[in-house]
Amino acid sequence: MTVLTWSDDRVEQLKKLWEAGLSASQIAAELGNVTRNAVIGKVHRLGLSGRAKSPSSAAPRQRKPRPAAQQMMRVSRPVSRGNTALAHAFEVEIEADPVAFDNVVPMSQRLSLLELNEATCHWPVGDPSSPEFFFCGGKALTGLPYCAHHSRVAYQPAADRRRQAPKQTR
Repeated sequence: MTVLTWSDDRVEQLKKLWEAGLSASQIAAELGNVTRNAVIGKVHRLGLSGRAKSPSSAAPRQRKPRPAAQQMMRVSRPVSRGNTALAHAFEVEIEADPVAFDNVVPMSQRLSLLELNEATCHWPVGDPSSPEFFFCGGKALTGLPYCAHHSRVAYQPAADRRRQAPKQTR
């Protein structure tokens, strides 16, 4: 790698070319044996920010008017964010506290991992390392792994999730 020394003559030539409006690449080619990045670095170190504006860039361009037949009609669409694939599958009504619902899952409905099948709700309840851990076991909605209640909890629209305050966990 060669270290470039900027002689006074090269610096003066750089200043003249910069003021003339040449690009850093053009200046590098004109000076020879120097890269575009070296030119940019030297320009910044010298504080050369003002450049002569070319007449084409000084005046704003006029837009060509479109013929009336080509006017685009703007149609507003409902805004939806996030995964909306299941948004129409069920009415979304979030119950106040899903934990309270999990506490009232009937004992006869509770299942272990080995007892789950396609027709049962796969919603886990409790701490998996605890002996009291179980799965909901309710009747799963067609094509979904959860019952109606747990589907409403699991598949909330993104806007609803953002509005709810995060719960404190310890």
